[in-house]
Amino acid sequence: QKYLCSSCNNVLKKALQTLCGHRYCSACLSWIVRNNKNTICQKCKEEDPSTSSEGSLLAQERAFGDAAINKEISDLKVHCVTPGCSWSGIMKNFEEHQSLCEYALIPCHTGCGHVVMRMKLADHLENGCVNNVTVCQKCKQSLSSSEYQVRAFLEKKKNTWTQAHVTELNPVYVSERPCSIPSINKNGCRFSEVGCSFRGSKEKMKEHEKTAVGAHMLLLLQHIKQMKESLCTAAKAAKGFTPQPELNVNENKLHVFENIVAVLNKEVETSNLEITAFRRQSELDQNIIRGLELKIAELHRCLTQKDAGLSSLHKSLLFSEQASYDGVFLWKITDVGRKLQDSVTGRTVSLYSPAFYTAKYGYKVCLRVYLNGDGAGKGTHMSLFFVVMRGDYDALLPWPFRHKVTFMLLDQNNREHIIDAFRPDLTSASFQRPVNDMNVASGCPMFLPLSKLQSPKYAYVKEDTLFLKCIIE
Repeated sequence: QKYLCSSCNNVLKKALQTLCGHRYCSACLSWIVRNNKNTICQKCKEEDPSTSSEGSLLAQERAFGDAAINKEISDLKVHCVTPGCSWSGIMKNFEEHQSLCEYALIPCHTGCGHVVMRMKLADHLENGCVNNVTVCQKCKQSLSSSEYQVRAFLEKKKNTWTQAHVTELNPVYVSERPCSIPSINKNGCRFSEVGCSFRGSKEKMKEHEKTAVGAHMLLLLQHIKQMKESLCTAAKAAKGFTPQPELNVNENKLHVFENIVAVLNKEVETSNLEITAFRRQSELDQNIIRGLELKIAELHRCLTQKDAGLSSLHKSLLFSEQASYDGVFLWKITDVGRKLQDSVTGRTVSLYSPAFYTAKYGYKVCLRVYLNGDGAGKGTHMSLFFVVMRGDYDALLPWPFRHKVTFMLLDQNNREHIIDAFRPDLTSASFQRPVNDMNVASGCPMFLPLSKLQSPKYAYVKEDTLFLKCIIE
């Protein structure tokens, strides 16, 4: 399960870990952030549907590459599920296999509409594809793809395609074909005449020609050696009986093969130099990439720390703006209708006010309201309670808490405020010095009937807002 993306539920690709600890594919997280605002992590929602934690918010800049999980995934043992294919290996080699799997069904690249196995694409192109015909610009003849490739190869290597030059390379074929090229095995490698048995699609053939240069050279050299031995034996054994045209044909073929070997030798030398240079550059690039990844990871850590610091400062600022230090606190509650419904359904049964103080260095306290009631008032009354909180200066204050507390629900038409007051029970644990963040709430479970709160005769709730006031003497 830990190898699966929290969004697409497939195996992670370029895994990123969010602040909440869940993992996403790089592309999935990018898409989610790009197409949504203030998106909460899907896994966090599943674990807690009511979550709204800042740590669960998804953002590209707040996620970091999970190198450990990426390495574990790249080493997972996997196998190809394409029918007929027996390949197995590790995940990091699977993508390369997918692009080469002989049993994979692929669409014909000519646009003819057929879908064939990769291993049978060459046969389809030669024998069944209605679109695989190319007109030679030199002779205006319709050619198959493989014939046209050979012409292009020879023209590229020799730069010119003139009748005289082809005659010089191999005069035997001048009279046979308009463009004077050797015949080829349409279904396989153009080195099949010298023993190469490879067969495949156009793309596979290109890959084969790049990787099998050395093998082709060995086959050519063996073929040339055999031809020389054959010519010498034939010349010694039957000077007067060997048909001269056949000897000329063999000698011309030998000349062509020698020219091709020379061209391939030069290509091999050039390729070796290019490969060496590429490897050096690749090593340099990898070192640069590793350095950049370390810098990015460090920046992500710094950003995470700064985000946490900003969040803490934001909370402190809100607290400072709302805090009171004279024992008088006015609490504005908005969205009363929705919050009352949440209290009825049990989604959010109570609300806490911001903390306030009886004096600058006095007791730290807050209010707690049950809009649908609590205890004896549940379902019939609004309940209002007073909470003593653990403060910074508790060690200097007298205990238990002794001050008179007055509650007020303000009539917004200033006609009939609801007022209730009480003095603390000095034996109650609610008014002793707190050992936790806050003591058990104490107050008025039947502060106001709900029928009166919602009655249009009164203005306790106006524009979906109510005001509660607390005065500590």
